[in-house]
Amino acid sequence: MSPLFRAASPASDPVLLVIAHGSRDPRHAATVRALTRRVRALRPGLRVETAFLDFDTPTVPQVTSSLYGSGVREIVALPLLLTRAFHAKSDIPAVLAEATSRMPDLSVRIADVLGPSPLLVDALERRLAEAGLTPADRATTGVVLASAGSSDPEAIAVIAEIAREWRHTGWCAVRPAFASARLPRTEDAVRALRAEGVRRVAVAPYVIAPGRLPDRIEAGAEAAGADLVAGVLGAAPELARLLLRRYDAARRGVPLLAAA
Repeated sequence: MSPLFRAASPASDPVLLVIAHGSRDPRHAATVRALTRRVRALRPGLRVETAFLDFDTPTVPQVTSSLYGSGVREIVALPLLLTRAFHAKSDIPAVLAEATSRMPDLSVRIADVLGPSPLLVDALERRLAEAGLTPADRATTGVVLASAGSSDPEAIAVIAEIAREWRHTGWCAVRPAFASARLPRTEDAVRALRAEGVRRVAVAPYVIAPGRLPDRIEAGAEAAGADLVAGVLGAAPELARLLLRRYDAARRGVPLLAAA
């Protein structure tokens, strides 16, 4: 029987429904699924499903319908997002409300977005170390914290604050940059650090999965002569633990969506 159609026990924990944005790039969905596999491995008794807002399948309506048909009556929907911008504030609540409007006894809690969190900074550090940085490099290395970008001022402020706080952990400098919607671009931030005399410049993509905007970050870093570019956060173990923290916090809360 397909995992989407397993019968649910009345005493079981709420299903964790991870909602990703989706992408035409097949690496995106593959990375999201690798991350959810890691979450399942960390908590074997928990049912974890994945849905996408766009481009990929299954969609949110497809998964919620299948879950409901199999007897599930409690879901924790977790936006696989790093900031509270448009998708978290509008898209995901609207899609869930529409998808579950004819499921009168289904309780849906929406978990908080992933960022900010010390675990995300730990994951960034992991990726920089994998790219070749050592603790001895820290004091002479400037880092560009390169995010996808957003038109939401709250999201931009969060990225700027992460950069400020991360700077205090020993890096020579940490600068935010954005692949879309806001400036500076990755290449601008790299060149600014060079102009200030920073000896080594590393780019740390603050994105979860590969796709068009992460590719833009990497291209900008290479065009500006960054010394190294870390990988995306991907299925980092820190990210998997963070998903479970957000799930646990949400399941203890009051349902944010419940059909009348």
